[in-house]
Amino acid sequence: MAVFLLPPLLGGCQEKTSNLPPVLFQVDGRVVTLEQFQKAFRNTLPSGKNLTSAEISDLQRAYLVQAIDRELILAEADRLGVTVSSAEIETALTDARRDYDPGEFDKRLKDRGMSLDEWRLELRDGLLIEKVVRLAAYPRAKVSDADVAAEFEQHRDDFERPEQVRARQILVDSVEEGERLLGLLRSGEPFAKVASQYSLSPDSEQGGDLGFFARGEMPAEFDDTVFSLPVGRISELVKSPYGVHIFLVEEKREAKRLSLEDAAAEIRAQLLRRAEETVYQQWLQELRARAVININMALLAETNP
Repeated sequence: MAVFLLPPLLGGCQEKTSNLPPVLFQVDGRVVTLEQFQKAFRNTLPSGKNLTSAEISDLQRAYLVQAIDRELILAEADRLGVTVSSAEIETALTDARRDYDPGEFDKRLKDRGMSLDEWRLELRDGLLIEKVVRLAAYPRAKVSDADVAAEFEQHRDDFERPEQVRARQILVDSVEEGERLLGLLRSGEPFAKVASQYSLSPDSEQGGDLGFFARGEMPAEFDDTVFSLPVGRISELVKSPYGVHIFLVEEKREAKRLSLEDAAAEIRAQLLRRAEETVYQQWLQELRARAVININMALLAETNP
């Protein structure tokens, strides 16, 4: 849901006082000032792209709708007493930092004009929104066995599964290093352990696990090796534009036409995602219908370029 990705409007739960800057909108007593809205909106604009005044106005109006929906959901979280613990916020912060090189995360915050405390507020609100949606909206989504069977019959051709292989890889930048690691593997070192320690590929964090894939989904050098390699066998060194690889084939699946029993879990998950989006939109419409929303569009128009 796009609403989850909005930058924080910060201070949306404050009560209106005479000291506040001009208020752009209120949602069930949650106040968002023009300054807060504009700061959040600026962080959504694409960098390095020159937009016309009309384009900016259109984006601003669309963002206003999303921002109001965001405050609606946070107001509902308040009403239902949904909370987020400090531990949950710190875990989310740790997960967010993991995606960046040292120092890059703090630089990104600085570029956005945000402090770490403001970022924590963003995490808190995002977690609150996720919690309340899962508590109040998603339980309405239902998928029956009949729904699954009907979807299977309607899209039977989609359940032709090609031949697949599950493999692991180790990627290094030289033949010499590849030969050294082959020696470790042939002396009994576990493939996943060696991949985790020495592979340059991002999948090294998963022990080099590439998961299941069919022909044509990976580079040709991969297919030429793994589809001809017996299960449990370690490959010789394989060169590609990415470097030097070593592969281990862990499992093979023959091409087959999936039965309803084979495909039921996948179909149910797909149908449930669709149902959740439908009930989410219905639930959001209910929140809009019963909420008290006041918007000062004239104030926004005055500040448009």
